[in-house]
Amino acid sequence: MISTEASQLGHEAARRLARLGRVAISAGLTDAEFDRIEQTYGFEFADDHRAFLAAGLPLNAPPDSGQARKNLWPDWRNGDPNDLREQLARPIEDALFDIEMNGVWRPVWGKRPTDPKCAVEMARPYFEQAPKLVPIRGHRFLPAGHGTYGHPVLSVHQTDIIFYGTDLADYIDQEFGSWNISEDWEPPPLVPFWSDFV
Repeated sequence: MISTEASQLGHEAARRLARLGRVAISAGLTDAEFDRIEQTYGFEFADDHRAFLAAGLPLNAPPDSGQARKNLWPDWRNGDPNDLREQLARPIEDALFDIEMNGVWRPVWGKRPTDPKCAVEMARPYFEQAPKLVPIRGHRFLPAGHGTYGHPVLSVHQTDIIFYGTDLADYIDQEFGSWNISEDWEPPPLVPFWSDFV
């Protein structure tokens, strides 16, 4: 059971997306589908993300629609399991690429090894212990976690991480409307480790 606030936030995000009329939306995921997904991929959706996907599953444009692009919305119902695993692994793998190829290093990890491959192996456990990030669309993510909600949406490209919405409903406005996060907004400390790169 999810809290009323989390449910309202997820449903509001779904309403905002549906009102845009720019994204096809299929029937929402069922409890049985959520159970299968979470068991298969080893994470639990945050409560607002779960409510959003229960309200309706956003779909990618069909290949013959003239809008064919890389699938940006994860197809949790019928998607290729390898593709979904790749999307879930992307934040860590892309960050480790930055460590190996671009010399990114956090001082709290200690002295950086001179060998880039050793640096990757030294940094890997920090990323594996961090909250799992679950794709919303493309490289926009929410942290996993049953019993949690209201996280800021993170745009994650390697270790270039920015806030892309104060929460899931605000993210829909930012992604499909106009970028307008208030300058005085203070993000909640709800994304341990990943927020250190913001």
